[in-house]
Amino acid sequence: MNDGVLIWGSGAIGASIGASLIRHGITVCFVDVDHAHVRAMRAGLIVEGDGATFRQPVDARVPAELSGIWPCALLCVKAQHSAAAIDALAPHLAPDGYVAALQNGLTEYAIAARIGHERTIGGFVNFGADIVAPGHIAFGNHGAVRVGELDGIATARAEQLAALLRRFDPSAAATTDIWSFLWGKLAYAALLYAQAAGEAGIAACLDRPELLPLWRALTSEINAVAAAEGVVPRAFNGFDPAAVGATGSDRAARASIAAMADFNRGSLKTHSGVWRDLAIHHRPTEVDAHYGPVLDRAAAHGIACPTLQRLVALIHAIEAGMPQDDRNLQGLFEPVDA
Repeated sequence: MNDGVLIWGSGAIGASIGASLIRHGITVCFVDVDHAHVRAMRAGLIVEGDGATFRQPVDARVPAELSGIWPCALLCVKAQHSAAAIDALAPHLAPDGYVAALQNGLTEYAIAARIGHERTIGGFVNFGADIVAPGHIAFGNHGAVRVGELDGIATARAEQLAALLRRFDPSAAATTDIWSFLWGKLAYAALLYAQAAGEAGIAACLDRPELLPLWRALTSEINAVAAAEGVVPRAFNGFDPAAVGATGSDRAARASIAAMADFNRGSLKTHSGVWRDLAIHHRPTEVDAHYGPVLDRAAAHGIACPTLQRLVALIHAIEAGMPQDDRNLQGLFEPVDA
């Protein structure tokens, strides 16, 4: 069996974490489907930011080059690629090993459906980083990192994984309520998807006072679906779903949005990854993988999510060629059938 950690998906999340683990003497094998990115990492992975620059050749492979069995795999691919990645990864996972989903969305369901709940650990990350070129990552800022078992049981392996991730972020921790963080991130990320529809950066978009009703509507809809699923979304990094949602006051909502803006204002990452997908990479976003499951659960519970539906439709329109424009966000206030 191989020692160390297998990181499947070596983009902004996977490469940033992996570089920190290597700095601390952990053996890391990176896997990615992008041949150019893999070649560049072999020549010398660069992760700049966070007060230092990591620059060294690393063990990077495309899936067909991977061999052996691994006890721990960190899944860091885009949400829509989770199922295919797990199918390729599974033959290399030890019978008693596990996959930790360090992604956005509810990808844990797709993972567990393929390899079992007992081999799946939920993960939540909220740090900023971007790929600026093959093998080159710009790290923006640290944020909350949590891992936990899907059934909410405290386990030694979850604590061990949290200890491993503290090599990347000293505040990383295990939780017995990982779903509260995942649903909180879905509400947080909905605001970032809205930002991606325009031109302004994250902080500047959140600073627009006229958009407070939009932030409250998106958060309220996701909170309602989470509640029907038996989950109370968790606050983190300035964003408090309870304060921004329907049960909070306008004053509390404004304060939380201001804190979220301040958190992002301090990052070298000025625009969301969704914005970069649309404006720079010109590729489909993760919007269906992130919010398709939310809307499916909303429909099953009989919960209307008109604002979220309009946002998803707007992102699809931009993917199809509609310009990103700050005025696009005003359209999210229109009735669904307008």
